[in-house]
Amino acid sequence: MQKMSAVKKSIITAVCIALCVVLPQAFHAVPNAGAIYLPMHIPVLLCGLICGWSYGLLCGLAGPALSALLTGMPPAAVLPGMMVECGVYGLAAGLLMQLVRTKHLYADLYISLAAAMLLGRVVSGIAKALIFSAGSYSMASWVAGSFVTALPGIVIQLALLPSIVYALMRARLIPQRYPKDEE
Repeated sequence: MQKMSAVKKSIITAVCIALCVVLPQAFHAVPNAGAIYLPMHIPVLLCGLICGWSYGLLCGLAGPALSALLTGMPPAAVLPGMMVECGVYGLAAGLLMQLVRTKHLYADLYISLAAAMLLGRVVSGIAKALIFSAGSYSMASWVAGSFVTALPGIVIQLALLPSIVYALMRARLIPQRYPKDEE
């Protein structure tokens, strides 16, 4: 598999960080749409899947911070938990794409994506329960916020992200994972 240059990874990461600011703005016109559709998670997960764990982690930390600085969203009370969650998304997506090799692109993408999404939610829940909202964050709050309310966003991520990565590979904008196989 050919490698992407650090410059190309940096440019893709910068675009994903910019999307972390722009995409939520499109959704925040609708009340509670950010918590339902999870627009900031999409570029962070995409960055991790395409560029690797270090760039994904950077995007997951810088995206919410820059968005909060420029737009006030997420609010200061939510920002630390969001940075932990998105940071883990980018880190885990990149690491898992590096480790998972089934010889089938879509299987690699779905395994990496689903595991990263679950890991980010678990680590975020633990951080909120022990650090950011200690004593006032319950298992019911975590399940409701991370899975029930977020279900439309989870479905969107699972439907869109593997196809976006596949399309970028087919267009030869990013290196193909299995160059000999046309999946």
